[in-house]
Amino acid sequence: MKKEASNGVKTIDARFIIKKSAPGMGQGLFAGKKIKKGEFVLEYTGKKIPTTVADKMTSRYLFEINEEWTIDGSARTNTARYINHSCNSNTAAEILEDKIMIFALRDIKRGEEVTIDYDTEYFDEFIRPVGCKCAQCISTSKRLLARNV
Repeated sequence: MKKEASNGVKTIDARFIIKKSAPGMGQGLFAGKKIKKGEFVLEYTGKKIPTTVADKMTSRYLFEINEEWTIDGSARTNTARYINHSCNSNTAAEILEDKIMIFALRDIKRGEEVTIDYDTEYFDEFIRPVGCKCAQCISTSKRLLARNV
């Protein structure tokens, strides 16, 4: 059950909180409790559509299962849609029986943002043109700028 506080923070269940992420990132999914390395985090859910149809869509919530099928995860009921990209992610997706299952790559602390590497196709189409806003890239950019000042 989703509950929304007056500050815009949404609680999905005891495991997750949806709230504003880093600047330029929109909302993000945050751990409401510690998640251990290797633990199942959640499933990326949505309508299963032919990949040929998905290739013509402009949605940013498409997750390809294989050459034939893609999940359109744009529905707000898909909690995993709030997982933002990071070049140093703490989760990874595995395709198991045509389901997109997300697992922790390392321990995730309570309050930490849950992130995933969006991979090459999405990164090149949507992130690279505007610059990556993940913590690792912002930190690297700041260090490079400081050297050039």
